[in-house]
Amino acid sequence: MGKNITQKIIKAHLLGGQTVPGQEIDLRIDQTLTQDATGTMAYLQFEAIGLDRVRTDLSVSYVDHNTLQMGFRNPDDHRYLRTVAQRYGVVFSPPGTGICHQLHLENFGKPGTTLIGSDSHTPTAGGIGALAMGAGGLSVALAMAGEPYSIPMPKVVKVNLTGRLQGWAAAKDVILHLLGLLTVKGGVGKVFEYAGPGVATLTVPERATITNMGAELGATTSIFPSDAQTERFMKQMGRPQDFVELVADEDAQYDEVVDIDLSALEPLVAQPHMPDQVVPVRELAGLKIDQCAIGSCTNSSYSDLKTTALILKDKRIPVETDVLVSPGSKQVVKMLAAENLIEPLLDAGARLMECTCGPCIGMGGSPVSAGVSVRTFNRNFEGRSGTQDAKIYLASAETAARLALDGQFTDPATWGERPERVELPESVPSIRDLFLFPPEDGSDVDVVRGPNIVALERFEALPDTIEADVLLKVEDNITTDHILPAGPQITALRSNIPAISEYIFSRVDEGFVPRMKEAGKGVILGGENYGQGSSREHAALGPRHLGVKAVLVKSLARIHRANLVNFGILPLLLENPDDYDLLKQGTTLTIPARDIKPGQSVDLTTDSGHMVRAINDLTEKELEIIQSGGLLNAVRDRQSRQ
Repeated sequence: MGKNITQKIIKAHLLGGQTVPGQEIDLRIDQTLTQDATGTMAYLQFEAIGLDRVRTDLSVSYVDHNTLQMGFRNPDDHRYLRTVAQRYGVVFSPPGTGICHQLHLENFGKPGTTLIGSDSHTPTAGGIGALAMGAGGLSVALAMAGEPYSIPMPKVVKVNLTGRLQGWAAAKDVILHLLGLLTVKGGVGKVFEYAGPGVATLTVPERATITNMGAELGATTSIFPSDAQTERFMKQMGRPQDFVELVADEDAQYDEVVDIDLSALEPLVAQPHMPDQVVPVRELAGLKIDQCAIGSCTNSSYSDLKTTALILKDKRIPVETDVLVSPGSKQVVKMLAAENLIEPLLDAGARLMECTCGPCIGMGGSPVSAGVSVRTFNRNFEGRSGTQDAKIYLASAETAARLALDGQFTDPATWGERPERVELPESVPSIRDLFLFPPEDGSDVDVVRGPNIVALERFEALPDTIEADVLLKVEDNITTDHILPAGPQITALRSNIPAISEYIFSRVDEGFVPRMKEAGKGVILGGENYGQGSSREHAALGPRHLGVKAVLVKSLARIHRANLVNFGILPLLLENPDDYDLLKQGTTLTIPARDIKPGQSVDLTTDSGHMVRAINDLTEKELEIIQSGGLLNAVRDRQSRQ
């Protein structure tokens, strides 16, 4: 039986486990990436392991999130990241060089490799045929130490593409269509592998847009073949030696198949406040727009921004509409400048931002109160923009630029001819000299820590019995932005867990942290898809620091579940969803923690004597991690026995 691309890469990197969907597998990791919002903690965790050098083929530390240097905290973190990278053999990308996923695609990603990154949009590299997955910072730290990365073997969904994009439809509309079809829960436990004759019509930047936003499906990752389009891209990036052909066998088998006719797609938009609330742009005609933001790791490539410049050229954006443009890398800026495409953006009235994530994570560029903002980003969660009551819509660069000119939603049928689809030039300027490559021996490098950098505490082991109150009850689709908001004030504290923990659920329930401090321990009760969104492990670390012992929910997002396990918080699923309605905030739960067996149900009792049965889908390895008090403890315990 032939193999698909996902199976081929997993087979080549398999260190343990059976490749049966749902069964735990251990993978050798070739590359890692971090960004500064999650990286500082990841490198503190790596240092705690006690090795002298990273053991991956390549590890890169990017600074792209916390670049607003308001006070000493962010620059201190950047100095720490630079010196720790030099000390342990990691490539360092300074602030302003670009967004991690765009830079990795341009400079370091390789077809057929495994990559994990402490950012949920690491699957961007699937656009060149890498098996790239988002993970918590601790998982990345352990991969840098040579430890295998454990995941449930995913199902593989074939997304069969036919036809060719027409008119104003863009690659962004492919993934928006899929989100509208499958929802933000539709990809849990799955890899989306793109195939069919339509694949050859999509460039690597277009493919990367699709794989990037596949994270919003809850997918393990998304991947395209490494083919003629990939080979051309690698040559243009000056890396022809990194190309390898990687395609599925003709008789490859898949668990599911989804068919998409590219020719039938039209411009789409995701409405507030979820990426799966997708409708055609034409249906919103007449809605006034206060802001358009073009960029982010999803749509900040040369292709996206050249198309934007051509749409805006010799035109003027209405003064009531604020337009922000964030290039994905300095390479993109140099290419635009070489073709005199910066001026059309500026002359149209757009603001050119730094090559960073910026407005996507509420790091500047927030909309006006109750404003409508059309963004080429990947998430539109409530409050993520930095303006709590803003209405965020997600669209392609083409759509956002065209709507900016009108100052309101309009029917694409009125837009006229779109510019020709952009191809990368054969000659692309390199910015590799901007990266700081580590010395062969970094043992003499002093790692510099500022006063805001606090070492990770060591958590206690799991008690025999957990008796704690439900101190927070939340509904469906709670995101990591709900658990720990983004924005400049809070993200500057990512290297200081005691300080950042003060903001846990601060925009959901201001009384949560005081209740946790008074009780000293507690349980969180949640609905479906709890923890979706960002890979930020601080959304597990903060609750653990405060004393959260268990999370009892209807269903969990993949990365957040892994982060809960990594830091010793017990993740349990309600067997009977009706029990969610019976349990209240303040209910005391007794959990027989030490009696839990892998895969067996767990009977919880309330203070009123009611029995609640929970599903326990933990593997033996995961249970050992939680019983040890977290993954770092488990690794230390294992090393002490060797």
